[in-house]
Amino acid sequence: MRTNVESGIIDSTMLLYAYSRGIFPMAESREGEIHWYEPERRAVFPLDVLKFSRSLRRTLRENTFDVRFDTAFERVIRSCAEREETWISETIVRSYIKLFELGFAHSVESWYEENLAGGLYGVVLGGAFFGESMFSKRTDASKVALAVLMQRLREQNFSLLDAQYMTPHLQSLGAIEISREEYLKHLSSALKSKCTFTVHKRGEQ
Repeated sequence: MRTNVESGIIDSTMLLYAYSRGIFPMAESREGEIHWYEPERRAVFPLDVLKFSRSLRRTLRENTFDVRFDTAFERVIRSCAEREETWISETIVRSYIKLFELGFAHSVESWYEENLAGGLYGVVLGGAFFGESMFSKRTDASKVALAVLMQRLREQNFSLLDAQYMTPHLQSLGAIEISREEYLKHLSSALKSKCTFTVHKRGEQ
């Protein structure tokens, strides 16, 4: 399905409805058209058992990074887009900033000496967290953000951490791949839960 967004922003109601059906948008490029995707195979992170590498556990114990939630959402999404090839267009950026303002999108940020060193952002519905993208400017910064996110989701009884498409990097971090049918069953169950991710604060924009 193709979509032209003349207003420069995807309608938030339509965007949230798409997520509730297992569909998400990506742009062709930084300036490209928006397309909607529903993969046959879906990457997810199991939340029943958290398995972190020895080096990552050591980094977490040493508190190398100060991990914060929702204090720099726009900086996180724009940092995720700072790549030679990206699916995060300005329309995507504006659309998710709007979801952040509505309380449905969140960022997890790794700070090092008061500098934003890495992080990720995603969308929350019920007991599901739909991870969108991550970035890192310092070794392990994004991995720490992901680890803290997973811990938070477990604490708050979330049941689904969606990672969309499998990549070697996601697989190395513990993601597994499931069928669309299995994913939709997990999604349906997660949407019935009433989970609180974090107290939403207006972040640095």
